[in-house]
Amino acid sequence: MTPRFSAFAAIDWSGAKGFRHKGIAVALCRAGDTAPELVTPDGGGIWSREGVARWVEKQGSQEPTIFGFDFSFAPPLVERGAYLPGEANVPADAPAFWAYVDRLCADEADLCAAGFLETHHRRHFYFGAADGVKAQYMHLRRCEALYNAGGGGKPSTVYDAIGAAQVAKASFAGMRLLKRLQACLPIWPISGRTPPPVGSLVVEIYTSLAARAAGRPKGRSKIREAGLLDEALAAFGSRAHIPLARYEDHATDAILTAAWMRRAVDNPRLWSPPDLTEQIACTEGWTFGVV
Repeated sequence: MTPRFSAFAAIDWSGAKGFRHKGIAVALCRAGDTAPELVTPDGGGIWSREGVARWVEKQGSQEPTIFGFDFSFAPPLVERGAYLPGEANVPADAPAFWAYVDRLCADEADLCAAGFLETHHRRHFYFGAADGVKAQYMHLRRCEALYNAGGGGKPSTVYDAIGAAQVAKASFAGMRLLKRLQACLPIWPISGRTPPPVGSLVVEIYTSLAARAAGRPKGRSKIREAGLLDEALAAFGSRAHIPLARYEDHATDAILTAAWMRRAVDNPRLWSPPDLTEQIACTEGWTFGVV
C-alpha cells in the first residue's frame, strides 16, 4: 500500500568537506499541482548537512512527508558477499554498516565521511591511475545493475572517488545521516519492503531518473533554463516554477525530482520491484523508481 503523503521533498546532497555546501539543494511541494519551491536554511545562507538533518527531523514530525536523497544508501554486497571484502569486523547489513561508518568518522565535522575512504579503508576506493585499473572497482548494487542494463546510463559505484560524477563521499556522508534519521523515520526498503501506511518516510532517489521520466533526453538531464524546467514540470502535472536567481543543476534537479515524487508515489509498481528481495532490501537498499 502506498503511504499517503501531504509533502514531497527532494534533497540534492553533497559529501564535500567543510561546514556549508553549495552542492546541497532542498525542494519541497505539497499535494496538488503547485510547483516545488526551494527551501532555505533557518537564517538563510547555504545548507550544512547537519542543518538538513534537523530540517528533515522537524518536517517529518509535522506532516507526512516523503524525503528523497540522491546518494547510495549502502555499498553493494550481493555481488561479492561483503561491503569491503577481506576486512575483518565489517557489518553485513545496512543499519549496522551506517553505525560502523559513523563510528569511524565521529571526529569529522558536519557528518563528513571523507576519512572513511581516504584513511580507514583506502584500498577499496579508486582515486586515480595510481590505484590501478578503474574497472576493477566498478562493483554495483543490484538496483544499479538493473537500471544500467535497461539503458539508464553508465555505471556508478560508491567505490569510485574521482571526478565530478562520483557519488562516493556523498554516499558515505549520507550513511551517517541515515544512522541519525533512522531513530525517528523509516527508511525504505531497509526498514521494510512494505512502507508504513501513515507517517513520513525516507527513500533513495536518482535525479536523472526523474529527468528521463519528464522527457529529457539521455545525457541531457541537467536543466539550466527556466523554460526547460517548466516544460519538464508540466510533464508531471505541475504548474510553472517561481523564477530562480540562478539556474544551477542542484536546484533544478531538486525541484524537478520533488514534482516527480509527488506523481510517482501513487504507482504501486514502484513500491514492489520484482528483483527486490529481502536480502537486497536489508543490505543494499533500492533506488525508488527503478523496476
